[in-house]
Amino acid sequence: MVARLVIAAPSSGAGKTTVATGLMAAFAGRGLAVSPHKVGPDYIDPGYHALATGRPGRNLDAYMCGTGLIAPLFLHGARGCDLAVVEGVMGLYDGAADQGELASTAQVAKLLKAPVVLVVDASSQSRSVAALVHGFASWDPEVRIGGVILNKVATDRHEHLLREALGESGVPVLGVLRRAPAVATPSRHLGLVPVAERQAQAVEAVAAQAEQVLAGCDMDALLALARSAPSLDAEPWEPGVGERLHAGGSVVPTLPQALGFARAGGTPSPPRNDRPPRPVVAVAGGAAFTFSYAEHTELLQAAGAEVVTFDPLRDEALPEGTRGLVIGGGFPEMYGAELSANEPLRKAVAELAASGAPVAAECAGLLYLARSLDGTPMCGVLDADARMSERLTLGYREAVAVNDSVLAPAGARMRGHEFHRTVIEPGAGPLAAWGLRQPERRVEGFVQGGVHASYVHTHWAGSPEVAARFVGHCA
Repeated sequence: MVARLVIAAPSSGAGKTTVATGLMAAFAGRGLAVSPHKVGPDYIDPGYHALATGRPGRNLDAYMCGTGLIAPLFLHGARGCDLAVVEGVMGLYDGAADQGELASTAQVAKLLKAPVVLVVDASSQSRSVAALVHGFASWDPEVRIGGVILNKVATDRHEHLLREALGESGVPVLGVLRRAPAVATPSRHLGLVPVAERQAQAVEAVAAQAEQVLAGCDMDALLALARSAPSLDAEPWEPGVGERLHAGGSVVPTLPQALGFARAGGTPSPPRNDRPPRPVVAVAGGAAFTFSYAEHTELLQAAGAEVVTFDPLRDEALPEGTRGLVIGGGFPEMYGAELSANEPLRKAVAELAASGAPVAAECAGLLYLARSLDGTPMCGVLDADARMSERLTLGYREAVAVNDSVLAPAGARMRGHEFHRTVIEPGAGPLAAWGLRQPERRVEGFVQGGVHASYVHTHWAGSPEVAARFVGHCA
């Protein structure tokens, strides 16, 4: 049994991230092992969660991974912890467009059987707050709202009016937070500025959030509410364990087994001279490439790879022995000059791609492989040029592999997410990566030798065969 809370709100901008991160840091400061989670595809908030708890921030996305994996992924991340705090996405009942409750915070809370704490921006209301909370608490009887934290409260008089109104709602007030500029986190074109770009300031902001939460919230009542959650009838997710089924239905061993690795976590069995070495998969990191899911590295390792992180802003060579390359999302547009100035690494990436080695690039990785970004030379792997745009492209995507690649065979279906303010021209190569069905039908991305490059972010826990296929090509 894992004690757990879901931190939700009526809408975006109410203060979910501040409260959730502050609670994580405050409980961790009391000596609890806290597991941080985020509903939806967001990469940035989990960085602050990791800073607050010292554990990887993990996403729970029912659209990309499926509803059946939410509890197992949660239990995997929360293994050995005293408490889990799950930050919601958008408003409590907001989910994937035209998909009902799918991928909403409410759905995840129900799948986790977790009590919800509603964070309400009370800055422009008094008695009306009771009607708002009553509506959210009664909308879905399966969603248990266990309390309210009032945020951006102006004065003691304002607090009195709010508490008096909520006294009639039956939903307890578990915290009252005043406006506090010190806890604010700067934003830009895709949301909060990632931790990796402002490490010292981020540490100060998280510490301030913890202090604000400790001063304004009933920590004992919140912990008691978390401990009231029932046990979950699910087993923790395990990366790469067990057999995979081919489309035809025949059972085949996973790649770790085929390469002679033990079933648990990719740990090698006692060495044998006839076993091949673990192929090195280089994964881009650093301030320019901060978007990644923790499960991707775990799946690569379980599939038999040795994963080595490198920083394209600092390192002039790929890790020794690199056989495959993964370049995830991030903000290369903020570091175009620095990335371009690192010519030795750009050349090494281009040579690796030209050799036919597997290269998986998502969004920022796509831009880095392009010929140029805002006129600044990049790696030149793709015959395409990228630039910033005024238009935000955002939303879930249903994708079909148009061509065979190192990630998927032609015809394979995956679900993903787009989130960018850049465009690349052309938008697809002679061999496209994906065919997308929403919001309009189009092809996008590039399959070129061993390269798979696309704007679409995917969560490999929902399709673990992707990691096995990729490492198989590396080996």
